Amino acid sequence: LNTEVDQLIDCINAKHGVADWQPICMARAHHGVDDIFAGYRAASVCVVSSLHDGMNLVAKEFVAARDDRQGVLILSPFTGAAREMPEALLVNPYATDALADALNAALTMPSQEQQRRMQRLRAQVAEHNVFRWAGLLLTETFRLAETTE
Repeated sequence: LNTEVDQLIDCINAKHGVADWQPICMARAHHGVDDIFAGYRAASVCVVSSLHDGMNLVAKEFVAARDDRQGVLILSPFTGAAREMPEALLVNPYATDALADALNAALTMPSQEQQRRMQRLRAQVAEHNVFRWAGLLLTETFRLAETTE
C-alpha cells in the first residue's frame, strides 16, 4: 500500500508540481506538537475525509492552530466533528467530483470568508473542549446512578 501511495504522490507531484513547489509532501515519521502545529499553520486547507467517525482531533487541532483565522476545513459528513463544525465545508469522500469542487472552493475562498468561518470554528472548539466533555460525562454518570438507586 505504501508503494501505491508513493507512486500516486510521485505522479501527482510530477503533473502539478513545479521546480520549487510540490502539492503533496508525504512525511512518514513521528512529529512533535510544534512541528504538527507548524504544518497546520502552513496549510491552506485541511481535509478530513474519514469514511467512518474518526479524525475529529485532527480537525480540531487544525482549527486551534489557526490563530491567524485563515485556512479552510473540509470534513466528511461521516466524522463526528461534522456535527459540531457546520462552518467547515462538508463533502462525502465517495463523491470525488464533489470533493474536487470542495477543494477548489477552499483554495479560492476569499480571505474574509475564511476568517468568518474560522472565527466561528475556533469559538466552537474553545467552548467544546475536554473539560466541558468531562463535565458532561460526569453529570450524565451521576444522573444515571441516581435513576438506578
